[in-house]
Amino acid sequence: MAVKKKKVIGIAVSQFNAFITQRLLEACCKELKKQGLDKSCLRIIEVPGAFELPLACLKLAKKKNISAVIALGAVIRGETFHFELVAENAARGISQVALSTGKPVIFGVLSTETVNQAYARSLPKGDNKGRDAAQAALHMLSVLE
Repeated sequence: MAVKKKKVIGIAVSQFNAFITQRLLEACCKELKKQGLDKSCLRIIEVPGAFELPLACLKLAKKKNISAVIALGAVIRGETFHFELVAENAARGISQVALSTGKPVIFGVLSTETVNQAYARSLPKGDNKGRDAAQAALHMLSVLE
């Protein structure tokens, strides 16, 4: 019987809006642990903001031992056009990483109108998009096997 290769998951997390992104990261890691991946299976890197996530995801995805990458961030609308620029380019860049590497790269970046909406999507118990991102990564790994 063939031994399945140990899955290693890379996680790139934005430090901007850390009061939200840390909640996403905690739920993501908790879900991966629940699914059988211990701490040694995780490679976590922090970047300044969501705009920097694509490059960090690319660095992780290019590593041979990384099976999938999860990008976690929170872009909350402010008073300027900056929100659209960051959210759109983060999404585009993360998508390009998946397509160029052939590895699952999961978009766990919140793009919300308000802080309250971001909180509602990062609840420690209840709806948490970090947990959803972990589940999506594992699902995509099974799809691609």
